[in-house]
Amino acid sequence: MTTPIRRDRGRMPRWAKAVSAVVLVLAVFFAGIWLSVLPGLKDLFGTETHDRSGPALLQSIQDMSRYDAASGNFQIVVDLEKDTKYLPDAVRGSRTLYVGAGTVDAYVDLGKVGEDDVRVNEERTSATLKLPHARLGKPALDPDRSYAVSKQRGLLDRLGDLFSDNPNSEQAVQKLAVRHIGEAAKDTELTRRAETNTTRMLKGLLGSLGFEKVKVSYGN
Repeated sequence: MTTPIRRDRGRMPRWAKAVSAVVLVLAVFFAGIWLSVLPGLKDLFGTETHDRSGPALLQSIQDMSRYDAASGNFQIVVDLEKDTKYLPDAVRGSRTLYVGAGTVDAYVDLGKVGEDDVRVNEERTSATLKLPHARLGKPALDPDRSYAVSKQRGLLDRLGDLFSDNPNSEQAVQKLAVRHIGEAAKDTELTRRAETNTTRMLKGLLGSLGFEKVKVSYGN
């Protein structure tokens, strides 16, 4: 009696697995060659940049009452790496080294000074002012001094950049740079320097108006 041969339809034959592996390797290989040749093709045909932007429109005007009394310059190297589970970095992943340079201003809001915060004697020779404490402004990244040192992207990420509306986007590292610069500014003496400069400015201004004694203090 002959035993019937069982065929497992749910499993892929070994030869099919081998062919699939070879096809995948060849696809990755030729895709890498195509990506390496593509920049050269762009240079071959040449590119031109035309600025067709419309005129800037004024949306609003705000009165400024703060006195920017100090400014700090900062620089940070951002190392941002993104990995994907179960896939090697050569296939999916990215790492960017970015040098971010920016400034943070420290200011005193003179608009919050009320009538009870300013006292002047009858002879107008002595003045006492109580001002709010200096505060830190928002970090401002300088695009002329900020740049990407290196960019490493996996094959799938490079393919995605070709079809993306914003290829080689640096928004993530720029946001990290701004955040780190803002945190670093909190550990400096910018606010103290701003209050010292504001006091010096007010004493000089009121002194030119005839005040012989000027006292400036800071509170909440």
